[in-house]
Amino acid sequence: MEHHGHATHDGHADHSEHTGHADHGGHSGHSGHAPASWAMAIQATLHCLTGCAIGEVLGMAIGTALGWHNVPTMILAIALAFVFGYSLTIRGVLRAGLDLRAALRVALAADTVSIAVMELADNATILVFPGAMDATLADALFWLSLALSFVVAFAVTTPVNRWMIGRGKGHAVVHQYH
Repeated sequence: MEHHGHATHDGHADHSEHTGHADHGGHSGHSGHAPASWAMAIQATLHCLTGCAIGEVLGMAIGTALGWHNVPTMILAIALAFVFGYSLTIRGVLRAGLDLRAALRVALAADTVSIAVMELADNATILVFPGAMDATLADALFWLSLALSFVVAFAVTTPVNRWMIGRGKGHAVVHQYH
C-alpha cells in the first residue's frame, strides 16, 4: 500500500506524534487541534473590549463634544479603538521583554481580527439603535446605546476569538508572553 501523508499500513492516520496535544487548548500553534476553552475566549474578548471601549468612548466623546457629524466621529472612535486595543497588548508584551517592533507585530497578529469584528458589531448596533447617532453626551440614550453596543460586540466576538485561539491564531499569539 502507498503512503500518503500520515497514513499507516492499514490506511488509518498515525496520530502518535500528537499525543498530549489536546490539552494545549490552541497554544501549540498548529491548526485544527482541540478548540480553545470558552473561559480563554472570554478573557481574550474582555481584553479586546477594554481597549476598544476606551477608544470608542474617547472618540465618540471627542467627536460629539466638538459637534462633529456622525461619520468623522465614528471614524475617530474606530481609529482610537484600534490604537488602544493594540496599545494594551503592546504594553503587556513589552513587559515580557520584546522590543517595540516585535511587540507591534504580536499585537497586530493577536488583535486585528478581534478588534475589527468588535468594531463592526458595536458600530452596526449603534447605527441601527433608533436615535443613537443623534444623541449627545448629556443624553442617556448615548450611554445606553453605547453600553448595548459593547454587549453585542462581546457576544459576537467571543466565539470568533474562541475559534481563532483554537487554531493558534489571534490572542493565542500573546499567551506565550504572559
